[in-house]
Amino acid sequence: MNWALSIFYYIVTVLVVLVYGLLLYAFIAKTMARVQGRIGIPIYQPFLDIIQTYGRRTAVTHGYMFDLGPVFRLTGGLGTLAFIPVIYGSEIFGNFHFAGDLLLVMYFIFFGQLGMALGAGESGHPYAPMGIARGLAQMTAFEVPFALAVIAVFMQYETASITEIVAAQQGSIYNWTLFTNPFAVLAAMFAFLGMSMYPPFDLVTAPNEIPIGPPTEYHSAYLSLLQTNRAIFAGAKLVLFMNLFFGGATNLPIMVLKTWAIYMIPVLIGVAFPRFKVENSIRFFLGVPTLVGIIAVLYMQYWGTV
Repeated sequence: MNWALSIFYYIVTVLVVLVYGLLLYAFIAKTMARVQGRIGIPIYQPFLDIIQTYGRRTAVTHGYMFDLGPVFRLTGGLGTLAFIPVIYGSEIFGNFHFAGDLLLVMYFIFFGQLGMALGAGESGHPYAPMGIARGLAQMTAFEVPFALAVIAVFMQYETASITEIVAAQQGSIYNWTLFTNPFAVLAAMFAFLGMSMYPPFDLVTAPNEIPIGPPTEYHSAYLSLLQTNRAIFAGAKLVLFMNLFFGGATNLPIMVLKTWAIYMIPVLIGVAFPRFKVENSIRFFLGVPTLVGIIAVLYMQYWGTV
């Protein structure tokens, strides 16, 4: 009975995060359009897109791995969300948290991207290897400062449990990792720019440069799975960063406020800057962000011995 109730609560959480992620995407798309002098899409457009694509079927396939690519991608998003407590102390939005769940979440973050790379590689399209090489190279680069930031968090709180990390930040805003270890937060936010894939780090699909990508090769129901994952995965990453660095959330309005503020950082940078070249992006993440991550680890090593 407990497992059945937990699964039901998780389904409710997925639906809430899905709706929130779609609304975020619509709001950001409309914001960018306004900045560029356009009207933009209506707020309900992402919901219509998913309904439309779910209702379509196709006879085009390039093999089993091509079919499994969007499934792996969605599994990565669902798996990431499954082990992150969305609302601290909530029975409904607590999900399947346990000791060491942060390590599992990190695996799920990159599982979907690697599975998607395998699926796109079997499409046979000449642009697929280019997108895969760009995506994996950038992912490897921004993973370095993110991993260093997570190591600093491990050292600070002496646990790999996301729930315990959030619990340690309760009581005062000055208990947040943002104030107790700002170097780790800065390194992680640098990495978050790459994870979000807004300009200047939108190298995989490269709008206006490579006009062929997942929306072309993966259409109909394939595209609906990718759109669903985009909303869920975005919400899961925002909640993860909120829990690790910004004190978590004890209710739904606080969660929305904090995650929206975090999400606006890559959006504003994306509006202001053009896209990097591949070598520029890799050089960026392996430069200052990695240095800041190393400083965060050294800072916690010194702080822990004082």
